[in-house]
Amino acid sequence: MTAFDLSRRFVAETLGTGLLVATVVGSGIMAETLTHDVALALLGNTLATGAMLVVLITMLGPISGAHFNPAVSLVFCLNRALPARDLPAYLAAQFAGGIAGTIAAHLMFALPVLEVATKLRAGPAQWFSEAVATFGLVAVILAGLRFERRAVPWLVGLYITAAYWFTASTSFANPAVAVARSLTDTFSGIRPADLPGFIVAELLGALIALAMMGWLLRPETIEHPQALKAQPFKGKP
Repeated sequence: MTAFDLSRRFVAETLGTGLLVATVVGSGIMAETLTHDVALALLGNTLATGAMLVVLITMLGPISGAHFNPAVSLVFCLNRALPARDLPAYLAAQFAGGIAGTIAAHLMFALPVLEVATKLRAGPAQWFSEAVATFGLVAVILAGLRFERRAVPWLVGLYITAAYWFTASTSFANPAVAVARSLTDTFSGIRPADLPGFIVAELLGALIALAMMGWLLRPETIEHPQALKAQPFKGKP
């Protein structure tokens, strides 16, 4: 396996998070422009985001691991898959990339470079939704890496596509994306005042998933008595 230096991984995380946020924000703007049907607009937003995740993880995963998410990077750091010394660079790349993605989406649709979002997203149901969404995302990633590494891009893309619809919060599941979405007053926006609840819930969900999957994915080797009986006798009579 080829190892990439931190500068290349930093650029990959910045680029990936930027393109992800540009997709989330841009597809939301496009959907809102084309239809007044909120369900149809959300479907367009969902499909674009899920598809882009498959592309980005496939393309950039071999370089940086394709975290694009501070909660995921924290989990990888805690389970020693990401060196602690690299975590600050990953977080900086993700937050910077996310903000750049919002700027890119606004420029493509001739909107102000940055705005302050006014969309209300608060309350226990929203916070619980974010904890569940992030728990599921981290669980999917860890189990996918354990059992079917090549399928991870599709697993993540499909999971987020589903989570848009089964969570009340439409599954942000990503602190960097949440911050970036607070800077757009469009379909995908979130009020800055609502960010702390979302971020705390996301980190909590990620940590619970790390603890549970760490136990669930740790097999014990137990030789069944019936298997012993089935073994042919190889000793001397």
